[in-house]
Amino acid sequence: MTDKTEEMAAEVAARRLPRRAMMHGVSMATAAAALAAGARGAHAAAAGPFPAHPSWKFVFVNHVTTNPFFVPTVYGIHDACALLGCSYQWTGSQTSNVAEMVNAMNAAIAGKADAIAVAIVDPKGFNSPTDRALAAGIPVFSYNADAPAGAGNKRLAYIGQDLYQSGFQMGQRIVAAVDSGLVALFIATPGQLNIQPRIDGAADAIKKSGKKITVKEIASGPTVNGELSIIKAFYIGNKSVKGMYAVDAGSTQGVGEVMQEYGLAKKGVHAGGFDLLPKTLQMINEGHLDFTIDQQPYLQGFYTVMEMFLWKASGGLVGPAEINTGLKFVTKAAVKPYLTTHTRYEGSAASPQIVPHSGAI
Repeated sequence: MTDKTEEMAAEVAARRLPRRAMMHGVSMATAAAALAAGARGAHAAAAGPFPAHPSWKFVFVNHVTTNPFFVPTVYGIHDACALLGCSYQWTGSQTSNVAEMVNAMNAAIAGKADAIAVAIVDPKGFNSPTDRALAAGIPVFSYNADAPAGAGNKRLAYIGQDLYQSGFQMGQRIVAAVDSGLVALFIATPGQLNIQPRIDGAADAIKKSGKKITVKEIASGPTVNGELSIIKAFYIGNKSVKGMYAVDAGSTQGVGEVMQEYGLAKKGVHAGGFDLLPKTLQMINEGHLDFTIDQQPYLQGFYTVMEMFLWKASGGLVGPAEINTGLKFVTKAAVKPYLTTHTRYEGSAASPQIVPHSGAI
């Protein structure tokens, strides 16, 4: 692994990975040291089922590189690279700036990356750099967010949640909880392909139910503090609301905080959303949120590296394959393991570990 990549690994750990881990007693220094040490251990594999090979470099282009949601994704990338003897770079934009992400893809192409993974958050903005990469012999995969069918992007495969279906299933939960009245659906950045399909799915499920539910979609913004302010302002102006739901991590946490501040669950208001921010999990445990949806971000990193590696190892004969990383509803009945078990798989600890399972599955 190059010194530059080792520095990137340490930077990721120092700036991003500890954010959730620190909330569970893992220090920034510990997380940085663990990831950097593991990154230095990546090397060309000479044993096991694969013959010796170069330490292929995989570049991940992300839309919100410092967002705590992607802590376990980066752990998954790191773990798969360490397992397979590869290296990686985590780059892109901190603010969902498509131009910055395209620049990062162009840099990866110029730097002769062995494979590129990109969160395709814009319908057509990544078509040209994807074409350039493929023309240069660099395979491109999408993860976490994907271009819609017919948009013209030629990425080889998508690894992530079925976003529309996850939203539709959330809508079915909303319909089961709310008989009629106003339901608010909060979305950080309307139109962005990692979350817009969710709100579309939720709205469609509510419409198909035939219930007299009025849906109001609200743009909550890209920052956690801003989202909280907008959600709070909405509630103050709409105290007759029967349900408040969100399709992104920050807005879900904000909904939970507003539910808690005003004691809305006791008033019969229902709420839920997506992802596993620590405050969100605590709000579920305390009964302020009905559920959150786990899209298993660790797998979005780990499986993408696996596909990249196998494509390289087989000369393109193996894969690529679409992988749905799944949907898990986390309710009060199911939240305890998330609160009591701190692992890399959910981004709440730095050290690798085997987690024992007990009881029926």
